[in-house]
Amino acid sequence: MNSQTRMTTCDGPAGTLECALDAPAGAAIGVAVVCHPHPQFGGTMDNKVVQTVARALLALGWSTVRFNFRGVGASAGNWDDGRGEIDDALAVVAQHRAPSQPLLLAGFSFGGYVAAEAASRLPEAQRPQRLLLVGPSTEKQQLPVVPEDTVVIHGETDEVVPLAATLAWAQPQSLSVIVLPGVGHFFHGQLGWLKRVVTQQLQSPG
Repeated sequence: MNSQTRMTTCDGPAGTLECALDAPAGAAIGVAVVCHPHPQFGGTMDNKVVQTVARALLALGWSTVRFNFRGVGASAGNWDDGRGEIDDALAVVAQHRAPSQPLLLAGFSFGGYVAAEAASRLPEAQRPQRLLLVGPSTEKQQLPVVPEDTVVIHGETDEVVPLAATLAWAQPQSLSVIVLPGVGHFFHGQLGWLKRVVTQQLQSPG
């Protein structure tokens, strides 16, 4: 992501997972783990939306961890239809978060589904302080109920995950969805806008 990005690995349930770590200039406020889009459609931790989200979180003071799901890049293993990928995310959290350290889980598209599921499976005392879902895969995956302060961002003209699907998922929860007018799934030409919205939504008050 930048010249200070540190490439490393961690132990996953199916073998070694490739990770990219970035530390803020000052003391970190916590650890943010960002999950990438669907591996079978070219999703990796180097996806531009994933990198944009990670940059925004880094600027806010979070240590950021991006990682490749099993079978992607240098990560061992094979695609597991979402089940193993959630376990991968939980393994990354366990190995990069110190006890009682604040956690933020984020994900784009399929990664949004993984982040939401991973958050719901952590013990209550270890749940993330914040959850950020960008264009979450609400049509092909069944997302769990999420905390009311979850930040959900969706493009109005998303051609991969219809906005209607995300609204239908959010409505029973009385969950707000931030809709970016005229924006498609991959935020082409609108990454700066996405970064600003993420920053505004997660900026600490005062």
